[in-house]
Amino acid sequence: MNEFLHTCGHILEHAILDSLIILPFLFAVYLLVEYLEHKASSKLANSLTRLGPFGAVGGAILGCVPQCGFSVMASNLFSGRLISMGTLVAVFISTSDEAIPILVSNPDKIGDIWKLIVCKVVIAVIVGVTVDLVIKLFMKNKEEEKPFEQLCSNCGCHNHSIWRAALKHSASIILFIFIVNVLLGGAIEFIGEDNIKIVLMTDNFFQPFIAALIGFIPNCAASVILTELYIEGVLSFGSIVAGLSTGAGVGLLVLFKTNKKMKQNIAIVGILYVSAVLFGLLINAIF
Repeated sequence: MNEFLHTCGHILEHAILDSLIILPFLFAVYLLVEYLEHKASSKLANSLTRLGPFGAVGGAILGCVPQCGFSVMASNLFSGRLISMGTLVAVFISTSDEAIPILVSNPDKIGDIWKLIVCKVVIAVIVGVTVDLVIKLFMKNKEEEKPFEQLCSNCGCHNHSIWRAALKHSASIILFIFIVNVLLGGAIEFIGEDNIKIVLMTDNFFQPFIAALIGFIPNCAASVILTELYIEGVLSFGSIVAGLSTGAGVGLLVLFKTNKKMKQNIAIVGILYVSAVLFGLLINAIF
C-alpha cells in the first residue's frame, strides 16, 4: 500500500511540475492573442497569417529552444489563425524538449548536439515550407478563417479585460494538460520504461517507425527515454531524429484542445509522422 501511495505521489508531483513549466508560456501567448484581438489592427493580424516560408524558417529556429513551451505557443497561435500550418509543423519538428539538456550532461555526446539541432532545423524548414507551398497551390480557393475565430468562439472574452480573458483560457488549458499528464504518467509507470526500451531494441530498421510513435507521447518522459537510449547506443542517430521530430511535448495536446478542426489536426499528425520516419530512414542510410 505504501509503495502504491508513493507511486501515486510521484506521478502527481511530475504532473504538477510538467504543467507548471508550461503555464508562463501559456499565459503569455493568450495575453498576446487577446491583445492582438482587442487592441491591434486587423492589418497586423493579416500580416501574421501571411508570413509564408519565412514563418516556417522562423518557426524552425524558435523550436530549437529546449523547452516545449514554444510548441504550446505555436499551437495556440495556429488555432487563432495567426501563423500558417507550415510554421506550426516547423516548430513541432524542431522542438527537442528534454533531449538537449540530457545530451549536454553527457560529455561524450556533446559533439552530437549541433548535429542533431542542424538536422532537425533543416527537416523542419523543408517540411514546413513544403506544407505551406502545397496549401497555397492546391487550397487557394478555400475560404480563409478570420483570426481568433477558433480560440474565442463563444468564450465571452470580449466582455472582460485581456488579463482576465488570458487567465481564463490558460486555466482551462492547464487543467486539461494536468489531467492528461496524470493519466500518461500512470500509464508509463504501469508499462515501465524498461519495456519501452525492449520494444525499441527489437530491430534497427524499424526503429525510426517505433521511435516516431513514442515521440508522440505528450510528456517529457518520451524524449528522456529516447535520448537515454541513444546515449546507451541502443538507438541510431536517424531513430533519435525521428523520435524527437514527432516529440513536440504537450504542443499537440494543446492543438487538439484548441483547434476544433479535427481533420486538420489529424493531417498535422500524419505529416509529422511520415516526415519523421522518412528523414530518419534517410539519415540512417547516410550515416
